[in-house]
Amino acid sequence: MTSRRRAAALAVPTVAALVATAAPAAANDCPPDGPRVVQQATLPPIALGAFSNSLLPGSVADDRGVNLGGIGSDIFPAGRPNEFWTVTDRGPNGQIKIGKEKRRTFPVAGFDPAIVKIRLRGDVIEVLDAIPITTASGQPVTGLSNQATRDEQPYTYDAATPLGFNPNGLDTEGIVRAHDGTFWLADEYGPSLVHVSAQGRVLARYVPQGLGLTGADYPVVEALPAIYLTRKTNRGFEGLALLPDGDLVLALQSPLLNPDKKTGEASRTTRLLRFSPRKAQVISEYAYRFDPVSIVDPGQTDPAELKISSIVAVGPSTLLVEERTDNAARLHRVRLPKGEGILGGQWDDLSTTPSLEAADDDAYALPKELVIDLNTIAEAPKKIEGIAVVDPHTIVVINDNDFGMSDGTGAFDANGRLIDSGILTRVVVIRLNGVLE
Repeated sequence: MTSRRRAAALAVPTVAALVATAAPAAANDCPPDGPRVVQQATLPPIALGAFSNSLLPGSVADDRGVNLGGIGSDIFPAGRPNEFWTVTDRGPNGQIKIGKEKRRTFPVAGFDPAIVKIRLRGDVIEVLDAIPITTASGQPVTGLSNQATRDEQPYTYDAATPLGFNPNGLDTEGIVRAHDGTFWLADEYGPSLVHVSAQGRVLARYVPQGLGLTGADYPVVEALPAIYLTRKTNRGFEGLALLPDGDLVLALQSPLLNPDKKTGEASRTTRLLRFSPRKAQVISEYAYRFDPVSIVDPGQTDPAELKISSIVAVGPSTLLVEERTDNAARLHRVRLPKGEGILGGQWDDLSTTPSLEAADDDAYALPKELVIDLNTIAEAPKKIEGIAVVDPHTIVVINDNDFGMSDGTGAFDANGRLIDSGILTRVVVIRLNGVLE
């Protein structure tokens, strides 16, 4: 694995362009009897300390037996058959309850989120390259929480000792690669949109107006609607799509806690933002309505389990949107209308009563149609967080294995070594029986 290797700039991979490089089968070879799996691959064990220190020497003193994982936060075609860009999230983390308090643990506090290039070779996921995400001065951003007034206090692996906050920290989720070879990432903390150079340095971080993040070693631009400050903890931006014209679409993982937590937890209405890199500003906003949780995940009754984890552009104004819980996922198609949508109107005003999140109807939401119920694919992994389009009939899905972490005091043994969950990072290639666009 070669650290910080600069790859050639890629064109935006629209469905039409992807047909020419499709790996599994020709575009007109459509399965007649429904979707089927044509390839599966698994990431072999790679010690997290060795991986991290090869990118940033000395960044991880003790990986506590954790292997590389979490690269399934998103997946994006890298321009050659079976090759993809992926991104880790903030790193190994869990929760331990101390009294009535749930404490967020960071067992490998020195871990730095990374962009990871992979290749599917048979049933193995090969790591071809990795790019650490760094500040303007080349320091690791880390995955630690940003602000004491807004984010969870980070703790050591046993929840016994507080760690410091880091205004540079990123909880990276969505990833796309632009025409010029730079990357755009979705972040859950801000929530924010992050522009990263081909070498991994943060060029700018776009955050909601009024966030007041200070001390970061990169430009912080308050360019997003202020109402996004009401995002649920750990449920900021997760999906990110690149449209053919270069615009970006961000998906909020869960409904805003607007006007309060009770409303947000019960809501089925989340939001999408369209951002123009050329103008460096949001140009449209849309309401997106989840299906009832019992439809997405039969047997589940809590709407707070609903999430958008991945969105993919399949045309000039068409997106695939993944609705999921940790155990189930379904993929819908939506078409973005012209104009600003709900941007800057009553639904971006905190004084509006009832709020968009409180409205229990589809009146303001984008029309959608089901493309595939991934629950019907027996080989599909749980907790799918990344989806990529290979050709008009083929998608690739990847799961987030949480670095083999679990919550609670049983995550580590008496010596502070991870008791691995056994959940592996998996990529599954699926041929559909319909055209995506």
